[in-house]
Amino acid sequence: MNTTALTPELPRSLAARRPRIAVIGDALLDGWMTGRCDRLCREAPAPVVDVSKEDFVPGGAANTAVNLAALGAESLMVTAVGDDVPGDQLVVALRRAGVRTEQVVRAPGRVTTTKRRIIAGDQLMLRFDGGDQGPLEPDVATRLAYAVGRAVTDVDAVLVCDYGTGVLGPEVMEAVRVAREGIPLLVVDAHSLARWRDLRPDVVTPNTNEVAAMIGTRLPEAAADRLTVLERERDGIAERAGTNAVLVTLDRDGTVLFDGAEPPHRTWARPAPENFTAGAGDTFVAALSIAASVGTPLSTAAELAQAAADVVVHRPGTAVCSWVELAERLGSEQSSLADPRELEKAVAEHRAAGRRIVFTNGCFDVLHRGHVAYLNQAKRLGEVLVVALNSDRSVRRLKGPERPVNTESDRAAVVAALSCVDHVVLFDEDTPARLLRSLCPEVYVKGGDYTPEMLPETPIVRALGGEVRILDYLSDHSTTAVIDRIRATSEGAT
Repeated sequence: MNTTALTPELPRSLAARRPRIAVIGDALLDGWMTGRCDRLCREAPAPVVDVSKEDFVPGGAANTAVNLAALGAESLMVTAVGDDVPGDQLVVALRRAGVRTEQVVRAPGRVTTTKRRIIAGDQLMLRFDGGDQGPLEPDVATRLAYAVGRAVTDVDAVLVCDYGTGVLGPEVMEAVRVAREGIPLLVVDAHSLARWRDLRPDVVTPNTNEVAAMIGTRLPEAAADRLTVLERERDGIAERAGTNAVLVTLDRDGTVLFDGAEPPHRTWARPAPENFTAGAGDTFVAALSIAASVGTPLSTAAELAQAAADVVVHRPGTAVCSWVELAERLGSEQSSLADPRELEKAVAEHRAAGRRIVFTNGCFDVLHRGHVAYLNQAKRLGEVLVVALNSDRSVRRLKGPERPVNTESDRAAVVAALSCVDHVVLFDEDTPARLLRSLCPEVYVKGGDYTPEMLPETPIVRALGGEVRILDYLSDHSTTAVIDRIRATSEGAT
């Protein structure tokens, strides 16, 4: 099974592998009360909502566990909740969603954390929270630490969701520390990453506020400026978090991954209009964890997680993304090839909105990490990335009769699935000169050991007022090198 390519087969193969993942964290009950509002109350100028429906679903770490189950993992929830009605509702909801709950500890006298939201029409009117936030009683903490020890035996990954409710106390941390050597993948999503630093997590997923608190500085509001600061501070962030891999979530601006010495990898979100969706971050970290648990490269895992989050932000309530829905989301890119005339109109609209157009082209046969890094860098030169793809006939003329390995429709689907790519268009000629003249991009990008003067497209771009940029050349990641390695491996096996 291929767990490295961002295709509809990836979520299917993850579900087929059914990795065993334990979620240790702060579980809560999310309540959604919906109705209509057409009057104010007599006592005060406050809206009156006639509630017609109330739903309770797992939230917080429990929502992450539910998303893991929906994506095909064997999901185990490890937490402590009150021995009360909300606790009963939460455990039942987890079981119905396919999450194992034998390591959920019930705490007598503790009130289960609950967040209730009141919705009128499409408007969130009010949220009110309840539940105990203090440390667990010593006997409950001891039982939870024992449950952690049992849950993390023979797992593919452990996901810690520490949101500061007091559930994950010193006893739990010590239980994870004792078992750490046997945990293949430890992912930590925590308000305070410093607490988990000594456990050397494999991946951490802070948001920008959490990073700002960790490095003691306020991050700029503008996305580009924030990224500049994050890139400058990446080594310090990783050191403070005790890890080599930091994936910072940027809310509506997507995410950025710092993975050792690798170039930063951005994902770009496709946000919905402001609404009352909750839990997209839970979906993101669940998809990231299930992909990474089977060895998927972190950049690909981040792209998959971004696609899963994009699915749920278009839904109200505490939403969940299944592996079927994720496969459909990636499969929808099969029809993503733009018509050149429609693309010209779309680019004109982007430009009218003040967006900078970046254009690149290539065969992109057997998409590999070098391609992904190159396209990621290209997108960061503007706001809209257009990728012109050589047709199959064009590839054969340029590369020989044995190429392409993948058809133009398959190549287009894989390229379009990357969050950095906004439009994909085919061209049948040897160069994209015709498209360059019709789209007039502000930036034309090529990757490799070229100079601008070596490219036949350079005079066209410059005559149109654009600039030509040459990005990093990753020689050991070329498509030809990948194909040669495949052939060598195949010949060695015969």
